[in-house]
Order: sequence, then structure tokens, then C-alpha cells
Amino acid sequence: MCRIFYLYGLSRERDKVFYNHMNWSWAWRSIGHWIIPWGSVSMRKQPIFTFAFFLFHVCLFAVPIFLSAHNLLLEEWVGWSLWTLPDRVADALTIALMVTVLFLFLRRLVRPEVRILTTAWDYVLLTMTLLPFLTGFLAYHQWGPYRLMLVLHILCGEILLWVIPFSKLSHVLLWFFSRSFIGFEMGERRGARSW
Repeated sequence: MCRIFYLYGLSRERDKVFYNHMNWSWAWRSIGHWIIPWGSVSMRKQPIFTFAFFLFHVCLFAVPIFLSAHNLLLEEWVGWSLWTLPDRVADALTIALMVTVLFLFLRRLVRPEVRILTTAWDYVLLTMTLLPFLTGFLAYHQWGPYRLMLVLHILCGEILLWVIPFSKLSHVLLWFFSRSFIGFEMGERRGARSW
């Protein structure tokens, strides 16, 4: 939350004119076209990547939030829990996430236009995103030393949560702001669609 306020203050200081072109209609249109699979022209031009991209993000949020084991802990802690995924579905989504991470990793190696923008830190972030799922999957199925896998799962998850605000993963929170700003800039100021 502090980072959001910091970036908002920084944008008010460095780009005062930008806020003269705020139009929430363009912001919501921009968000809508990018949150719907194949809703933008660039997504329709890359259908396989778009499928992998959306599958990755759905799994990334659905598994940790709706996993039965996580919700048991939540119920013990606060006295209520969320709806839970059946274990087989959670397993399938976890495997799907691991496959999409491999796809995104290989895409960064193979596609020249992506490789040129990729740093070693991008590979580290992909690996950090994969590890809580891999270790959780191994712990749940008790493949390998259970206690070690459980500790690694918790540790990897906590490290990932700590890294989010200070890395490119901050787009988890900032994505809606950047899409809105692009909608303001392209739509209200230039009269062009950003999708």
C-alpha cells in the first residue's frame, strides 16, 4: 500500500499535466479489454501465449486462495473459510501452472523480442513463483521428505510475498493503475484505443 501511495505522489510530482486528461470511461474500457482473454488486438495476434498467460494467472490466484489445506488453516485462525477446490482440481491447476511457468521460461529464451528485454532477475522471479507450487505439490503428495518440503513451501511462499512489492511482481497491485493511465493517455488525450 505504501508503494502505491509513493508512486501516486511521484506521478503527481513528475507528470502534472497527465492528470488533466483523466477520464474513467477510457480507463475502464482499457482494463476491460485487457482483463478478458483475447480482448485486445495484441492478444489475438498471439493466441497460444494469451492462453498460457491467462491460465498461469488463473492458477496463480485460484490455487493458493481456494486450496482446501489453506482454507483449513484460515478457518482455524479466523473461524471461517472460503469455498474450496476439490483436491484433484487443485492438483490439475498446480500442474498447469508449472507447465505454463516452463512455457514462459522457454519463451524468454526463444523469442528474440522477449529475450532482448529479459534479465537474469526475470528468470529468478519465474523460479520464485514456481517454487511455492512445486514444494506444496510435493509436500501434499508426500514425495520426498514431508517436513522439509512443507518448510520449503512455507519459506518460498513467504519470500515470494515479501518480494512482490519490490519487483516486477508488483504489477499484481499496480496493473489496474497502469492500465487506467494508459487508457487516460491513449483515449482521452490522443483519441486512440489502447487495445
